[in-house]
Amino acid sequence: MLYVIGLGPGDQNLLTAEARQIIQQTPIIVGYATYIKLVSNLLKGKTVIQNGMHGEVERCQKALDLASEGQDVVIISSGDAGIYGMAGLIWELKSKQQLDISVKVIPGITASIAAAAHLGAPLMNDFCHISLSDLMTPWEVVAQRVEAAAQADFVICLYNPRSNHRPHKLRQALDIILKYKAPTTVVGVGTDVARLNEVDQVTTIADLDETTIGMTSIVIIGNKNTYAYQGKMITPRGYQL
Repeated sequence: MLYVIGLGPGDQNLLTAEARQIIQQTPIIVGYATYIKLVSNLLKGKTVIQNGMHGEVERCQKALDLASEGQDVVIISSGDAGIYGMAGLIWELKSKQQLDISVKVIPGITASIAAAAHLGAPLMNDFCHISLSDLMTPWEVVAQRVEAAAQADFVICLYNPRSNHRPHKLRQALDIILKYKAPTTVVGVGTDVARLNEVDQVTTIADLDETTIGMTSIVIIGNKNTYAYQGKMITPRGYQL
């Protein structure tokens, strides 16, 4: 069996009971080195196979190879493995290679859900996830998706919002969003959510300090009804109060 496990945002209190149990009972763990560290206390006596950034294909192939040999294997992702994680790549490789192995995806808590809990209640109406990374998706396509979401007034969760290699993508996305949303639209930012150095802030598009945002941040942009209250952001569900 190959288990594809989402670890959640980092705090082991947010690791599901099912994920914890499977990690503890499975002898081989494969993952990105940074994420391996998050559960290192659960890995004593296990075979741990890890590599660095941009090693996703090799990592997944190794896990599939081991499972094809009859071994039980866990491959880990942060957050939820099915949201910008390893689940899709595992299934793509399995389908292309027609591998006769069993795969089970174990869900985890993704960054937007964890951040939303700390920021108030920003996701109470329709929302979407958009990654601003153009490593896998051309920027033209990303920009089209941002525009469509803003025009439809979705609450927008921006993953991979800004990095040293992509310092201007968040600004470009905000400029697109401002065609349809007011500068006073409420924005929540969670950085290192559920980790020791977590920083949360509620601001507006106009007042957002982009320099405080990096790859470990999630940016949640409200809809026209989202408002701020006592340092939290609230998106009404639509109840008549």
